Amino acid sequence: MSKTYTTVTGDIWDYIAYREMGSCKYTNLLIDANRQYIDTAIFSAGAVLNIPDVESKAGYSVPPWKK
Repeated sequence: MSKTYTTVTGDIWDYIAYREMGSCKYTNLLIDANRQYIDTAIFSAGAVLNIPDVESKAGYSVPPWKK
């Protein structure tokens, strides 16, 4: 089941992925789930992001250099 996260001033994609999903490697999944914020690099407070369920993303693999 996916959840949501409300940003605080200064949040960035990879930090949110790390904190909420467990790894920066999920940054692309996080961005894909929140396409309305695609042009945002640094968030202000109050943006509500969908945090995708990592376990349901079967087929996602780590790049070879991270294995």
